[in-house]
Amino acid sequence: MSAGTSTGNPLSRMPDPAEFVPEVNDVSAALFRATGNQSVPRTTINLIHLRAGQIVNNTYLTILNTSFLRKAGVSEERITAVSSWQDAPYFTDAERAALALVEATLQPAPHGKERVSGELYAEVAEHYDNKALATLTIAIGQINFFIALAVIGKPQPVTSLADQQWD
Repeated sequence: MSAGTSTGNPLSRMPDPAEFVPEVNDVSAALFRATGNQSVPRTTINLIHLRAGQIVNNTYLTILNTSFLRKAGVSEERITAVSSWQDAPYFTDAERAALALVEATLQPAPHGKERVSGELYAEVAEHYDNKALATLTIAIGQINFFIALAVIGKPQPVTSLADQQWD
C-alpha cells in the first residue's frame, strides 16, 4: 500500500510533485508574479484562496492561506468569517465581490444558468479595473492549479510557507 492510502494515515500521497516534474516550480513562480502585480491587494487574493480551500474542503490550502492572512495582520474575526462572508460585517464591498466570484467559479451553477452571470461580472467590475479584474481571474486560476495538487497529492499542512509571503 502506498503512503497515505491506509485509513487514518496522514501521510502525503505526493509530498513534492516538483521532485518528479521540476517545471511545476516555474509555473508556480509565474502565477505568483502575475498575481503580485499589486492591482489587487494581496490580502484579497489570500481571502479568495482561503475561501477556495474551504469550498474544496482542503486542510492544506486552508491552513496555508490562513497563515498568510495572519502574517499580513488580518484579524481572527475576518479570517474565521471567510466561510460565512455573505453575512459577516468584516469585508469591503470589493472583497465581497471577489469572494462571490471565486465561489461562482468553483461551485456548480444552478441548472441552465452561467456560473459567472453578467450581473456578478458587472458587480466585480464596479470594484476592479481591467488589470485588477484580469489579476483576480488569474488568482482564481492560480488557486485551481494548487487545488489539483492539494486534493490529489494531499501535502501536509504547513504554516512555514507564510515566512516566504510575497508582496
